[in-house]
Amino acid sequence: MKNLAVLTSGGDAPGMNAAIRAVVRTGQARGLQTWGVYEGYSGLIEGNFKRLGPRDVGSIIQRGGTVLGSARCPQFHTEEGVELAIRRLHGAGIEGLVVIGGNGSQTGAHALHKMGFPVVGVASTIDNDLYGSDVTLGVDTALNVALNAIDNLKVTASSHRRALLVEVMGRKCGYLALMAGIAGGAEAIVLPEIDVVPEQLAERIQDVYQRGKPHAIVVVAEGANYNAEGLCQYFREHELLRGYEFRSTVLGYVQRGAPPTCADRLLGTRLGSEAAEQIIAGNQGVLVGIITGQVTTTPLEEVVVGKKPLDPWFLKAADMLAR
Repeated sequence: MKNLAVLTSGGDAPGMNAAIRAVVRTGQARGLQTWGVYEGYSGLIEGNFKRLGPRDVGSIIQRGGTVLGSARCPQFHTEEGVELAIRRLHGAGIEGLVVIGGNGSQTGAHALHKMGFPVVGVASTIDNDLYGSDVTLGVDTALNVALNAIDNLKVTASSHRRALLVEVMGRKCGYLALMAGIAGGAEAIVLPEIDVVPEQLAERIQDVYQRGKPHAIVVVAEGANYNAEGLCQYFREHELLRGYEFRSTVLGYVQRGAPPTCADRLLGTRLGSEAAEQIIAGNQGVLVGIITGQVTTTPLEEVVVGKKPLDPWFLKAADMLAR
């Protein structure tokens, strides 16, 4: 192998730039020419490639987002689109590709692998819902952003005797909500994995008020059957809460755009470097992740169908500790 490329796809995650940097510099150290694919799979189909050297990835490790960009690409969901992407790669002399991203990104990587192109994935999504890695790139930063917001909101909630419903990201996976809620001392946590009954949640908040707490914090995953504003609206319409004023706060994309924490910079560096080493060594069609503290590889055919449930210990702890 003489030419190795790297792309980022899907939602940006803090630490992606650290992984890009690691792929490029590891490839260079092994005597390869390294290339960046701009704008994800869309750029792959369009042949939007640029040669990258060690200096091109200098001073990016501390930056959030992805310097390579990301974009939706419906065309890549077709066999013709995948074939065109492979022709573009062959035309540029690129012999291997590292894909940094989450579920959709690794589904695309698997499609390339099935057509015979050498590809290795890097586990990256703030939702932490990707099979094949205990923790994915960007999770630590997103959690710390959410936790900082919860801590600040708790102060103002106490000042005004309010119940605040704080919505965090996580469409189908409640990992961020669960962990941020436990670490932030929330009185309740609402997850996509467990349908919330508004009347029961209101009873819990009312109990907190009756016990004299000056505030109540409810952390809500955006993909739950009721989001934060939906719950507030339900409470108003059915007059379920008395005592506290209640408000909703949506954190949204602020969780994705923060500078990566030390943990995410190190994780991105570790996974990106190992991905380059794996593809150079000929181990293709795998996702590089971290399991029980060790870097591991999982076949992409398992990654794209595998499910990653929430840890039952944390689910139990969330209910037991929120008193």
